[in-house]
Amino acid sequence: MAKKSHATPNLDQLENGPWPSFVTGLKHLAKDKDYVVDLLGHLEHSYQTRKGYWKGGTVGVIGYGGGVIPRFTEIKDADNKPMFPDAAEFHTLRIMPPAGMHYDTGTLRKFCDIWEKHGSGLIAFHGQSGDIMFQGCTSENVQGAFDELNEMGFDMGGAGPSVRTSMACVGAARCEQSCYDEGKALRAVVNATLDDLHRPALPYKFKFKFSGCPNDCMNSIQRSDMAVIGTWRDNMRTDEALAKKWFAKHGMNELVNDVISRCPTKAIQLKEIKSVAKGASISSVAVSDSLALEIDNKDCVRCMHCINVMTGALAAGTDKGATILVGGKRTLKIGDLMGTVAVPFLKLQNDEDYEQLVELGQKMIDFFAENALEHERTGEMIERIGLVNFLEGIGLDIDANMVSAPRTNPYVRMDGWDEEVAKINAKKAAA
Repeated sequence: MAKKSHATPNLDQLENGPWPSFVTGLKHLAKDKDYVVDLLGHLEHSYQTRKGYWKGGTVGVIGYGGGVIPRFTEIKDADNKPMFPDAAEFHTLRIMPPAGMHYDTGTLRKFCDIWEKHGSGLIAFHGQSGDIMFQGCTSENVQGAFDELNEMGFDMGGAGPSVRTSMACVGAARCEQSCYDEGKALRAVVNATLDDLHRPALPYKFKFKFSGCPNDCMNSIQRSDMAVIGTWRDNMRTDEALAKKWFAKHGMNELVNDVISRCPTKAIQLKEIKSVAKGASISSVAVSDSLALEIDNKDCVRCMHCINVMTGALAAGTDKGATILVGGKRTLKIGDLMGTVAVPFLKLQNDEDYEQLVELGQKMIDFFAENALEHERTGEMIERIGLVNFLEGIGLDIDANMVSAPRTNPYVRMDGWDEEVAKINAKKAAA
């Protein structure tokens, strides 16, 4: 039987809303755990005083320099003893998930049993870096918990100034939009950078994220120092039967308002079938006996909106691969940054392509380690030293695709470019 509970009037209010509350879960655990009883008291005290009371320290497991997030209470009584002694330590173990985050129920039950035995019982799937977050453990129990998790085949994740745990979407395992093998890419990169992940030695953190298509379900462009985003470089595919079926169900209003008008570059037009243009970059698909969609692929920026709305009727091309972006991050020194294109297209078809991806990642980490300031992310380093110096440092040639927001850049006139491209293509065809 757990100790007597603390009064928690502020926390109680969080159970009154329409959605399930974490407070209810904590109270359930508190029936059998003194640890969670004092955790609720600790949290209530924070709500009352509007302050956080956890400080860091040093906690780890044998052979690893990171992966455990130490938290020690700062709430003390007059004798400098913890006011909530059973929750005076609340460390978190970061554990790497499988690529694509695939689990079976037996694995999940083992996780729960281990954390009931060694920790608070709180597990988060997953943290922002992708880790399985085993939350709430004393210094005494950290090693034992990790040993049992390690015996299951799971390893420690990243923490501190290191390469952080990578994330990959479910991708090719279940998603028809996948443009490369996300799980293979993640494993190749993680296996090559494992030492930098387990033994922090960088100026600050470095994150990889892998999304199989431009929908970017892993938020790679916003959150990772090196984002690998699936894409294609040929024309969009179409399926006339599915397009007509979609149009028969949804009608003209949805086609115009939800597909055509929402194309950010106006690459889609609705035309009479007899007036659809012919060209190397044109995809077309009939939606009725008289009307067809005309897609000018050279203006397509792979936003995925039309494919998401008319899935099957419209689909990614067959020449698939990935775009590599660098420098994405949340607010730190200079505010939020989106990733900048570093490699417009990498095929990612055979082992040599994946080796090239790993080599690029290692070059970025090495350059970051040598040139970044303390507590500076890759994107901030690039802002400080310039993109040209960064590209030169990692051995990449400058490409027009690396221009940030090219269609809104007022310093580049693009009138006449299409005509020049047409002339070049005509000469190539003639040759």
